Amino acid sequence: MTDSKYFTTTKKGEIFELKAELNSDKKEKKKEAVKKVIASMTVGKDVSALFPDVVNCMQTDNLELKKLVYLYLMNYAKSQPDMAIMAVNTFVKDCEDPNPLIRALAVRTMGCIRVDKITEYLCEPLRKCLKDEDPYVRKTAAVCVAKLHDINAQLVEDQGFLDTLKDLISDSNPMVVANAVAALSEIAESHPGSALLGLNPQSVNKLLTALNECTEWGQIFILDCLASYTPKDDREAQSICERVTPRLSHANSAVVLSAVKVLMKFTEMLSKDLDYYGTLLKKLAPPLVTLLSAEPELQYVALRNINLIVQKRPEILKHEMKVFFVKYNDPIYVKLEKLDIMIRLASQANIAQVLAELKEYATEVDVDFVRKAVRAIGRCAIKVEQSAERCVSTLLDLIQTKVNYVVQEAIVVIKDIFRKYPNKYESVIATLCENLDSLDEPEARAAMIWIVGEYAERIDNADELLESFLEGFHDESTQVQLQLLTAIVKLFLKKPTETQELVQQVLSLATQDSDNPDLRDRGYIYWRLLSTDPVAAKEVVLAEKPLISEETDLIEPTLLDELICHIGTLASVYHKPPSAFVEGGRGAVHKSLPPRTASSESTESPETAPAGAPPGEQPDVIPAQGDLLGDLLNLDLGPPVSGPPLATSSVQMGAVDLLGGGLDSLMGDEPEGIGDNNFGAPPAAAVPARLGAPISSGLSDLFDLTSGVGTLSGSYVAPKAVWLPAMKAKGLEISGTFTRQVGSISMDLQLTNKALQAMTDFAIQFNRNSFGLAPAAPLQVHAPLSPNQTVEISLPLNTVGSVMKMEPLNNLQVAVKNNIDVFYFSTLYPLHVLFVEDGKMDRQMFLATWKDIPNENEAQFQIRDCPLSAEAVSSKLQNSNIFTIAKRTVEGQDMLYQSLKLTNSIWVLAELRIQPGNPSFTLSLKCRAPEVSQHVYQAYEIILKN
Repeated sequence: MTDSKYFTTTKKGEIFELKAELNSDKKEKKKEAVKKVIASMTVGKDVSALFPDVVNCMQTDNLELKKLVYLYLMNYAKSQPDMAIMAVNTFVKDCEDPNPLIRALAVRTMGCIRVDKITEYLCEPLRKCLKDEDPYVRKTAAVCVAKLHDINAQLVEDQGFLDTLKDLISDSNPMVVANAVAALSEIAESHPGSALLGLNPQSVNKLLTALNECTEWGQIFILDCLASYTPKDDREAQSICERVTPRLSHANSAVVLSAVKVLMKFTEMLSKDLDYYGTLLKKLAPPLVTLLSAEPELQYVALRNINLIVQKRPEILKHEMKVFFVKYNDPIYVKLEKLDIMIRLASQANIAQVLAELKEYATEVDVDFVRKAVRAIGRCAIKVEQSAERCVSTLLDLIQTKVNYVVQEAIVVIKDIFRKYPNKYESVIATLCENLDSLDEPEARAAMIWIVGEYAERIDNADELLESFLEGFHDESTQVQLQLLTAIVKLFLKKPTETQELVQQVLSLATQDSDNPDLRDRGYIYWRLLSTDPVAAKEVVLAEKPLISEETDLIEPTLLDELICHIGTLASVYHKPPSAFVEGGRGAVHKSLPPRTASSESTESPETAPAGAPPGEQPDVIPAQGDLLGDLLNLDLGPPVSGPPLATSSVQMGAVDLLGGGLDSLMGDEPEGIGDNNFGAPPAAAVPARLGAPISSGLSDLFDLTSGVGTLSGSYVAPKAVWLPAMKAKGLEISGTFTRQVGSISMDLQLTNKALQAMTDFAIQFNRNSFGLAPAAPLQVHAPLSPNQTVEISLPLNTVGSVMKMEPLNNLQVAVKNNIDVFYFSTLYPLHVLFVEDGKMDRQMFLATWKDIPNENEAQFQIRDCPLSAEAVSSKLQNSNIFTIAKRTVEGQDMLYQSLKLTNSIWVLAELRIQPGNPSFTLSLKCRAPEVSQHVYQAYEIILKN
């Protein structure tokens, strides 16, 4: 008898009938009724009205019936949370059932019921199941912790489940270990920065032992976890590699790729001189080759991963070229991927074989594949110089076939070959010109026009050829129009007398009749160049071109290192970091390869939190590249203007006056026009150092910070963090930190060129920000920054820039320009670089001000894990311009009263309570601008803990 009968519609009053059957005394009838309920639920009928009746059926020893009831419960608990509580007692009872299958079933269902009200009742049964004697129950409970963490993270942490999970890593059963690792990895993903999987050599040893006995998915979890571990030295790395290597022969391709990921990561730490290094690379090739005998979809995933591996370590597969030769029945996506890898592996040793194969492909029927094959021949010519001649003759043979799309692709790649090997193969131009009329694709037309313009002096009828293109100028694509404009200007500079009319015609078409801004601008530039200085025009337009390299399609080294850490995941198929396609915190964890120990090769350091952010908290302030970063795009990236900003700019700071309300307003001596947040022009006679500075303050110059401060201030400096990764800035990597010394603020930058060309013409600009930070001098990079070169620069800053309240308050948006492009990034500056040296209030003033600031402006914070004495705290803070005004002891507690002043004259008053012997301090802050308090507290944390 099949189960189809449960899906047949019953008579009227279906729910009523089911209700009666569910309450029947006969066990069989009950079971049939529950099956009918599940069947109705499966086809989308609402049977939630039967909730109490179905829950009553839970009291049974029949495992099949119990499973059905639990299935119903999972589905309807969310819509009936109050009813679901009725089932809690049965769960608790089932978790103590003598049958381990029932215990595991109960704990699994508990994890699937996502109802807040119920979760706290489930803690006790879950705790028991985590320590159950049966490994099946323990492994189920481990996964349940991850599910519970997703519903209520705080509860899981308070109940100590995370520690129990960590203990399970040492469990005697390999499946329990694998599930514990999987659960901890899942939790760690949603909490980047938390060292949940605090692996050490002992725990790694336990994982490697469990690895041999796990199921295949257990092995994948353990291998992925091992990939996030950094061995302490090359000996440990080698030992792990030796124990992971047997996984390469596993039947499951996911296990193989996870093992490859671990080995690729740890080979970074092995010295290339080791015999083991060469042996390991040899062992990596066969499993990768085996993956290519699977079905096409798996082949494609394997090929995308192999593409990354070949870019990182081409030596692994250099002798395996033949396996990447295309089969006639491969799907197109596999063919194209194989072609890409063939070119990456092409070398002088195998080029003859590769070229013969590519020529064969160029006669196939699949148009996309043929195009890619023709392009591949061109890429081989550029990559292997010795083969260039053979490649060119192969391309000419293909042009003779007169197949339209083959001819067009051939012309596009021959243009690149001319660029790579100037004055070598120009004899083929005549053959190319014969095919001029058959070109109908923009890229091929543009390539042909470039060739005619570039070699105009060798082509007798170059003017006629270009004129023929000019007839339908407005119907051409922008790419062709731009190329045609440049080619005719080149022709004019080479043969001025014959082509004057032609150049005037194209300039007029480009500037007067075109509505494309790029074309118009280029037209006007050429027009002005030709009319004012023909010699300069010649130098610009006919300048020597840089040679092209075949490395242009390689993935940026930093991105490649990150993708190697994601082998076997979607990131390795997309060739994009997870942050590009995973929303939320999960994609935000940046991974990188460990530094080499026995080799001088430098590698990427992992991205750290920006200077000034408390540990473990990665502020999400960096807007996407596409967002217009406030006013950054309107900035003129010239040298910054020193001196005060225009007085007319109004400062919008919400309800808070971040600039006024300084010391003077505390004294009740508020200057005109400051209290009402409306900053008019300052009096001409006394141009203050900053807009809106209290003019009648009695301090001769608020910003002459060095006066009376002769000593070097030892303010804490955070280590440099990566602010702009190379993959987001076309190869430019920017790291930096902020410092304050003797009253002046600097941004210490480290610029690294990871691109393939030199970088020049650097400039920097800040967006308006909360404290008016701005560069006090241009960004000085004296010599061009060559590839792989790093330069350190200290950029002085002042606080006289335009002010605009940012979110968060210490967010700084920066634009950096060089000869390649303009790049944008955001960073957070630690507030203590804005604490000025004259921030010590006198006692009477402190007392009066503390009473004067309303109580609702007071904020309290806890500083934990800081085992310092009151004296040590006081001197450490004084180095960063937080001054202790008074100290007293009350009931065994040391009370420090402190003041500090920000560059915009905001005063912050603090009371720090220290209990001797207790590493937790209580910090109370009072300030007229309460939003500053949180950032001042963060500054206290950073200074005291470093």
